[in-house]
Amino acid sequence: AVHNVLVPHYTVGVSVLGASAAEASSGGGAVQVTASCDGALQSIKFDPDAVDAEDISMLEDMVLGAVNQALENGREIHASEMGKLTGGMGSMGLPGL
Repeated sequence: AVHNVLVPHYTVGVSVLGASAAEASSGGGAVQVTASCDGALQSIKFDPDAVDAEDISMLEDMVLGAVNQALENGREIHASEMGKLTGGMGSMGLPGL
């Protein structure tokens, strides 16, 4: 009975989380990344002044930093929202909760 009540809420919650976005930047805003809370990258934007052909490794480091932070922010949002959906009941054996 609990499963029948929880699954529709879980399904709606997961679809909402997939549409939610987390953002992060690095290099003082030189690289901006947006990721969905289900872990998919949505966009990567560069400040044109950050692109230096002489220092590609710095740009690569900034991209990695921003991507990892956006994904972490998304995981935090996901965990927070799932906690609200489950009302502190834990995963109750349901995968992905």
